[in-house]
Amino acid sequence: MLRVAVLVSGGGTNLQAVIDAIEEGRISNARIDVVISNNKKAYALERARKHGIQAVGLSPKDFENRDLFNEALYQELAGREIDLVVLAGCLVVIPDKIIREFENRIINIHPSLIPSFCGKGCYGLKVHEQALQRGVKISGATVHFVDEGTDTGPIIMQKAVEVRDDDTPEVLQRRIMEQAEWVILPEVINLIAEGSVSVSEGHVKIKK
Repeated sequence: MLRVAVLVSGGGTNLQAVIDAIEEGRISNARIDVVISNNKKAYALERARKHGIQAVGLSPKDFENRDLFNEALYQELAGREIDLVVLAGCLVVIPDKIIREFENRIINIHPSLIPSFCGKGCYGLKVHEQALQRGVKISGATVHFVDEGTDTGPIIMQKAVEVRDDDTPEVLQRRIMEQAEWVILPEVINLIAEGSVSVSEGHVKIKK
């Protein structure tokens, strides 16, 4: 059974998609052991509690410095013997110590087709604002492994979504969540739980 930790910062819609997929059997051989948020008021924590999942608020503001916060986050993950860390709208920079300890065991969902509209400072509505400013005809979402860079880890899965002429950033954000993010994130977790995902020379291979 794959032991999963989900890290979130906000409402937790991607978290809910994963919870639903587990409860409906679309993700097998995996369970969410803990949901951790740097925002103690995040609704994602309430979503977790409603489904009997342990919810932990861990804010950098509660620590004297960032190193102490990073160590506390590391201990939360390592102490639970977590197999997979899922960043589902997590705005915390993951420290190198955790990335090294969980190499190719941390995944992130990003609301664009990487390498477009990604990197430092490109998150949330900013991604969709940039896509619309550029006038792209398709956007989408990407699930990738996390490395020391920002949105630079090996790509696992992508799904394209149409961009329409009358889209606002908010409308495009919602369509990408519904048609891409909530689809491919659970699918990737299920593939990992099945042992179907491997990384070789920076590229992901999926067993069919």
